[in-house]
Amino acid sequence: MIYSAIVFLPLLGALIAGLFGRLIGDRPSEVITTALMMIAAALSWFVFIETGFAHDAAKTAVKVPVMRWITSGDLEAAWVLRIDTLTAVMLIVVTTVSSLVHLYSIGYMHEDDSRPRFFSYLSLFTFAMLMLVTSDNLLQMFFGWEGVGLASYLLIGFWYHKPEANAAAIKAFVVNRVGDFGFALGIFGVFFIFNTISLDEVFRQAPSMTGKTMNFLGYDVDILTTLCLLLFMGAMGKSAQFLLHTWLPDAMEGPTPVSALIHAATMVTAGVFMVARLSPLFEQAPVALNVVVFVGAITAFFAATVGLVQNDIKRVIAYSTCSQLGYMFVACGVGAYTVGVFHLFTHAFFKALLFLGAGSVIHAMHHEQDMRNMGGLRGKIPITWAMMLIGTLALTGVGIPHVGGFAGFHSKDAIVEAAYAAHTPGNYAFWLLVIAAFMTSFYSWRLMFLTFYGKTRAEPDTYKHAHESPPVMLIPLFVLAVGAILAGIVFTKPFIGYGLAEFWGTSVTPDKDIMHHMHEVPEWVYWSPFMAMVSGFGLAYLYYIASPDLPEKTATAFRPLYLFFLNKWYFDELYDAIFVRPAKALGRLFWKGGDGAIIDGTIDGTAASVGWATGKIIRLQTGYVYHYAFAMLIGVALLVTWFAWPSGMGPATLGPAGVR
Repeated sequence: MIYSAIVFLPLLGALIAGLFGRLIGDRPSEVITTALMMIAAALSWFVFIETGFAHDAAKTAVKVPVMRWITSGDLEAAWVLRIDTLTAVMLIVVTTVSSLVHLYSIGYMHEDDSRPRFFSYLSLFTFAMLMLVTSDNLLQMFFGWEGVGLASYLLIGFWYHKPEANAAAIKAFVVNRVGDFGFALGIFGVFFIFNTISLDEVFRQAPSMTGKTMNFLGYDVDILTTLCLLLFMGAMGKSAQFLLHTWLPDAMEGPTPVSALIHAATMVTAGVFMVARLSPLFEQAPVALNVVVFVGAITAFFAATVGLVQNDIKRVIAYSTCSQLGYMFVACGVGAYTVGVFHLFTHAFFKALLFLGAGSVIHAMHHEQDMRNMGGLRGKIPITWAMMLIGTLALTGVGIPHVGGFAGFHSKDAIVEAAYAAHTPGNYAFWLLVIAAFMTSFYSWRLMFLTFYGKTRAEPDTYKHAHESPPVMLIPLFVLAVGAILAGIVFTKPFIGYGLAEFWGTSVTPDKDIMHHMHEVPEWVYWSPFMAMVSGFGLAYLYYIASPDLPEKTATAFRPLYLFFLNKWYFDELYDAIFVRPAKALGRLFWKGGDGAIIDGTIDGTAASVGWATGKIIRLQTGYVYHYAFAMLIGVALLVTWFAWPSGMGPATLGPAGVR
């Protein structure tokens, strides 16, 4: 009953606000959806404590049947809620952040006339994510997967009167369809090979398929490698990994609470959850895991380079999310799934804190988002500054090795250690993550310095009226700040320390070797993220506090590189040239040439010919009887001639006197 309540209370709130919002009003819609979400969050924490810390080393998943769903031939997919430690972790992440976002939105959206619709979408989004993380088969997972895609489209384009919001929503939907196509093919392949989509049955059969091949697109390919790569395509799209990342920054067109929900707890974490959930399958496909490591490492590096030069406060945090997701995939790719999930867990707190803090800044600055038009806000909004400072300390991984620190220090540094212990070729994963940590520190402190320090660059009237957010927006920040400070310290041991089997049970299957070796790396490896963090802070201080003229001089001196980063490696322009313009040209060809010229032209041309002929023929209708009598006489003469003429004979075939 508790498990069902966690999943379906958000759906109930979505239905109430969506169907009856206009009838009951704005405030009841806000209160009902927020209250139901908070109840779900409280129940999720109860389930997490009961499931994760139960003293049972052999614990397995609890399954709660909901209903018989789909039966077609050999395909059987019941709607069952699967509850284990991995699910419990995701439940508290999703419901906690979502409930706080709901509460925050009461203040942030108080001037919007469509609040019932907004809160309905938020709750629907949460329900879809809960469906995903409680899935017991791949079809149920795909249902939740597509549900968060639909809800993200509705939320990103919530302000549909803005062309930018509509374009961003469509872009997110289309780019995700690319990854989801691969995910769907992977599910089809799993059913084709294993004759089932039940997770437990697939995991049981997976070892027997190791090394076997099948014919795919005319080639003999390794079965498990192919299936895992197809499934990972879905994760690349949903979690905005390199090549399928372009939708994530544009998602900032939605309201700020939406950004916090999408980027911290729900949609973008779905890919990491999927890889962790399917770890028994991925463990049998080392080539696929190598691809996961490579994509994650290059994403962490790429997104960090772009974040260095962004000026929109929300876009800086968005690229930070993209980069941190790369860290999580590296951890999963080297077999340290629990480490990746740990970073997912801590990241939810400090990234939601940063997004909601940015929303508080935007609220204070009358919807200004460009950091170049801010500055000097520390004295105006001191509480928001303090909350953003905590989030920055957690994101950059401030802490002392072997002692402790903020949440990001414990989880992100563990990923760096695991990457080194994996010994990728040239240790490229380790070095890319360390460099990304340096850039993360730089752009995070750049955000803080440009927003809160120095002389203000804002319009005098805007700066004069800047004020702190109301309590309903600040309370969620306080709660998230506690998580950003303590989540790493409290949960390091159960997530990546001793007693992994007791905590995780059969939820995931971490590589025992990597989990052992990551605690035996050289001492300098432990200190490398710390040095990257300190160096990034020092450089940001030099550029934006000590010598504020340096950024412009550097951008001028390295203008091609600066423009390369500012334009996000020109991926949007590249995709526009390769896919968008040819697609438009093809569509225009079918529209103008096919539909317009051929189809419409044939119909219109035929109609025109008939009209022309009709116009000529009607001239014969003179109304004079002698004209009609003359026409009849000619007709009779022609008929008599036809019947009187010998069959088959023409003038050219007759001899003299008409003799053949």
